[in-house]
Amino acid sequence: MESISSEIHDLLTKVSTATLTTLLFKRGFRNIFMQGVAPLHKPCAVNLVGPAFTVRNIPAREDLDVIEAFRDPDHPQRKAIEMAPPGSVLVQDCRGEKTVACCGSILASRMKVRGLAGMVADGPVRDSGVVAELGIPFFCSGGSAPTNLIKHHTIDMNLPIGCGGVAVYPGDIIVGDIDGVVVLPRYLVEEVAIAAAEQEHMEEFILWRIAAGAALPGTYPPNEDTLNDYLKWKKEKSVGTKS
Repeated sequence: MESISSEIHDLLTKVSTATLTTLLFKRGFRNIFMQGVAPLHKPCAVNLVGPAFTVRNIPAREDLDVIEAFRDPDHPQRKAIEMAPPGSVLVQDCRGEKTVACCGSILASRMKVRGLAGMVADGPVRDSGVVAELGIPFFCSGGSAPTNLIKHHTIDMNLPIGCGGVAVYPGDIIVGDIDGVVVLPRYLVEEVAIAAAEQEHMEEFILWRIAAGAALPGTYPPNEDTLNDYLKWKKEKSVGTKS
């Protein structure tokens, strides 16, 4: 699984999914933000960022998905948790099913101990209060007590899946913040991360202008005069930081 540089990772921990979706839209991507997936944990100081390690579920079948299935050391979900690289994000395709959990506090604790960056699923988790306090980011559809075996049969891992209505390929970069989760194609990550940092810097200036009473026309989106003023402000701020 190809990693990203620490510099790019650091940029992605600070930019919003709103900015990322706009920049991806400019590049032709309209469906990269997961629907029905929200942070379970308290808002973190930095975003969830990491490459996707995927798990796919299909509908359960009564003769296969019995409680004894969890005793199988090769159960794909348990195996995925043991195999996902540290720093990766476990992404589970739950088909949007909200009546059963995709995992609980014990599996979540194992993910934390193994050093996973977090988990994303378009289904809920059980033990949601405990999971929310573990200190590892979880993005899901809330809480639900029934075990996954009632509705899910985990069939494979680290293959392309759908989650929250979005295609997720192994190694795609997952970014999650208070709004939700965006999926970045790996080959665009560096380009988009750098552009996102610049856009948010400019929007800091625009917000300052708006708060000071500037009207929207010519300010947002910025016209040539506003862009020139932004470049001066950026230069002055950079000099002030260095001094």
